Amino acid sequence: MLLGSRYLFDILIGLLALALLPGLYDRLLSPNSRHGRVARACLWVLYLAVVTGIVLTVQLSVVKNHQEPAPLLRATGLALSFTVLGCSLLSNLILRERAVSSGRREFLRQAGRLVTAVPAVVAGYGTFIGRHDFRLTEVDLPVTGLPRDLEGLRIAQLSDIHMGPFLSARELAWLVDMANGTRPHLAVVTGDLISNAGDPLDDALATLKNLRADAGILGCHGNHEIHAGAEAYVTREGARLGMRFLRHEAQVLRFGQACLNVAGVDYQTDRAGYLNGAEKLVKSGAINLLLSHNPDVFPIAAQKGFGVTLAGHTHGGQVNLEILRANLNITTFYTPYTLGLYRKGPASIYVTSGIGTIGVPVRFGAPPEVALLRLRSA
Repeated sequence: MLLGSRYLFDILIGLLALALLPGLYDRLLSPNSRHGRVARACLWVLYLAVVTGIVLTVQLSVVKNHQEPAPLLRATGLALSFTVLGCSLLSNLILRERAVSSGRREFLRQAGRLVTAVPAVVAGYGTFIGRHDFRLTEVDLPVTGLPRDLEGLRIAQLSDIHMGPFLSARELAWLVDMANGTRPHLAVVTGDLISNAGDPLDDALATLKNLRADAGILGCHGNHEIHAGAEAYVTREGARLGMRFLRHEAQVLRFGQACLNVAGVDYQTDRAGYLNGAEKLVKSGAINLLLSHNPDVFPIAAQKGFGVTLAGHTHGGQVNLEILRANLNITTFYTPYTLGLYRKGPASIYVTSGIGTIGVPVRFGAPPEVALLRLRSA
């Protein structure tokens, strides 16, 4: 099969959007006006060009080079497809009434055009503003039985960097400076330095090595390190640059008379069960902290004796809309741990929204962050 089956969803969504496109423009643009015909023709040409570009990119890059399609091209195609699908549905709901007064019909037509513009406005904000709205998020992490010498311990967390077309080395360097400005006792990197093989991994590592913390830099791997086949390389090069990526291992850090035992695991899936054997990494008499890219491990981590878990992976959903006091966030369909602080008995987890993006390069309602976590007695 020329197109990889993993991209069948993209193609089907694109074809469905193409099928609905004529009806959408018949409703939203007057078919009898010269401007309407020109607008429809231009948009058809643009959309067909993007879909053709996606098909060619998948063929050339996946089949010949065994790489991912160009991220911007694929993201643009999916964004256009879902915009057409959403607008088609909404315009059907709004403009379905035929027997209405001409004044009301005009009002509904204008409302339909406004609804059509909303996705573009959201996408434009999320692409050009939201994904660059980097923030420092400060959180107090409650820890049961926290020794006095660990009270107020500062941990800077960077995650889901996805360095590449949509995050530059200059931006990452600025975020490293932001983390250093908090004067952390410990810096942690919880996975997904890049998105795909061929992304600037060495640049990401060279920038992250500039993190400054009393106890150094520790990390764990994410699913994209696996996807890119870079786990061993990141571990080796990280160590050479002064960063230790923990692969089902732990390191004990001493602060005064207290011990913080930091364990790290590779990206966890539930196929064979989460955190198999991780109980061996727990140290008696210490505060045990787990670095896991996947936050779904939290209940198991709590059972195994980890009082604190730090995770990422979700990007906070990337797009998080609050409508009628309900959050519309696709991540909630996959995990109950989408963003922020969660507790289970005496254990806590913090899930950061991370820094970069994946898929569509948009952030809306889930700004990228560097997290500063302070340990506090529960």
